[in-house]
Amino acid sequence: MIINGDGLYLVAGLALLLGAVLPRLLARYAVSAPIAFLGAGLILGLAVDRADLSPIAQPTLTKHLAALTVIVALMGVGLAIDRPISLLTWAVTWRLLFVAMPAGIAALAGAGWLLGLAPATALLIAAVLAPTDPVLASDVQVEGPTTGEDAELDEDDEVRFALTSEAGLNDGMAAPFVYLAVFVATKTLSPWQWVAWDVVGKSVIGVAIGFGAGWLLGRMTFSAPSRSLRLSEAREPVLALALTVGVYGLTQVLHGYGFIAVFVAALTLRSVESKHAFHGELHDFIGELEHILTWGVLLLLGAAVTAGLLKPLTVAGAAVGVLLVFVVRPLFGWLSLARSGLRRSERWATAAFGVRGVSSVYYLAAVGAHFRDDLPWLWATLGFTVVLSVVVHGVAATPVMRFLERRG
Repeated sequence: MIINGDGLYLVAGLALLLGAVLPRLLARYAVSAPIAFLGAGLILGLAVDRADLSPIAQPTLTKHLAALTVIVALMGVGLAIDRPISLLTWAVTWRLLFVAMPAGIAALAGAGWLLGLAPATALLIAAVLAPTDPVLASDVQVEGPTTGEDAELDEDDEVRFALTSEAGLNDGMAAPFVYLAVFVATKTLSPWQWVAWDVVGKSVIGVAIGFGAGWLLGRMTFSAPSRSLRLSEAREPVLALALTVGVYGLTQVLHGYGFIAVFVAALTLRSVESKHAFHGELHDFIGELEHILTWGVLLLLGAAVTAGLLKPLTVAGAAVGVLLVFVVRPLFGWLSLARSGLRRSERWATAAFGVRGVSSVYYLAAVGAHFRDDLPWLWATLGFTVVLSVVVHGVAATPVMRFLERRG
């Protein structure tokens, strides 16, 4: 039976109820909630009108829904991190960002080219799939901010910290490579312009706006001269959402990288009165919103797969996804962490858990119009890779993290 119109409210209600129950039911098993939501989406696709479920048919809606989900997740992970940002204490993060990610993009693009893809298409799919996801990786990330007067502000789990901080920054740092693929395809910009503006300029704008907005709002929230402006006393958690969408919108209007700005704003806000209990309330509020958005995105992705998203998938596309999940990310993640101080088991876990997801959906929806001839194949390859990542990493996350906890 195909449901449409008012019947969709019933489907949405049942889906949200499922989202509330599943995490508790699956807590003891090596099956993550994203796997269950994706499966529910596959079933949902059989019951609803699938004519407009394809991201190819709805690129604008797909782009904005994915962007909202990602920025809410970025605010959540930024608020969750206790460790202040620095060159030394974030050394593992910098290795993953500046060594593993660019090397992985180059290797996957090269593999795509050898598999017969055009250079621009090979670079695009490698860049789009480069960022690890702050949305779907909650099983391997830090749980939340530590607050209280006696709190020690550091992370005692280096693997969770590395994966959380990496996911917070590499969503924005993948953007220059995505736009490089567009420039290669359209030949609209010189290499020097790309380096000066897309690599440096937009990143600086994102960092500056994120730091400035986070600091100003943090000072107002915790120490404004007027008590009516101290949102920490009013216990108004919507502040986190206001900061999220406001910073992202301002940065995008000024042509900076909004993903970077949101994460930096969250880190900066977290550093102001860092032991205050209000940070926990902000994180909890954002976490609930993130869960709702994540359920929606995964349900829609599953429904799109049922509607035929994977039909254009080729052997080359499947090979790209398998290489990324099982070879490229683990290999270059492992190599980048040489002499990092991590134990062998921690190093392998950090290298392997590069979950792919919603940020990849955003980037392909944002620039896909420049690759119209290859768009069905690109979406099929992305969909296959995300599904593969959700299943593989979702099954492995619980036993691997429990093993590391026992070893610790």
